[in-house]
Amino acid sequence: MAYLADLLKIVLPAGLVIYGMYLTIMSFMKKEREKMLLDLKTQNTNTVLPIRLQAGERLCLLLERITPNNLVRRMNNPEYSAKEFYSQLLHEVREEFNHNLSQQVYFSDETWESVRRAAESVVTIINTAMQDMPDEARSIDLAKRVFQLTLDQKNDAIQSALKSVKSEIRIFF
Repeated sequence: MAYLADLLKIVLPAGLVIYGMYLTIMSFMKKEREKMLLDLKTQNTNTVLPIRLQAGERLCLLLERITPNNLVRRMNNPEYSAKEFYSQLLHEVREEFNHNLSQQVYFSDETWESVRRAAESVVTIINTAMQDMPDEARSIDLAKRVFQLTLDQKNDAIQSALKSVKSEIRIFF
């Protein structure tokens, strides 16, 4: 029995000291891990933030370039027939959109969906304008019809998408 008491006198304080050291070391390791995560997040932010800003700039540029008014002015050629101009407009919208598909990685699903809807809205306007065109129509006739449909449009999907992109970019500032 005395042997057991002597053993407890040695083992119990040693156990308490070891447990105290364990808690101290675990606390230190936890703080070090948190510090490393914070450093990693800071480095990540320093790397990703400029890329996200560039992606936002590219999406804003895409939306501005496919705005019907800008698109028609940039692409218009008086020598085109309405059908040729129609094809050029659709090709340009699709190329601009496809060129910027990778930007969706840097934005929320809702923001990207608004950008996609804006591009579809422009295609719909161009298709609707072409439906009313006679076979002998010129590009200027199609351009006038696109302008008219754009003015008659109640919901501007492009402006809505621009607001979404800008508001998501402002989160980082």
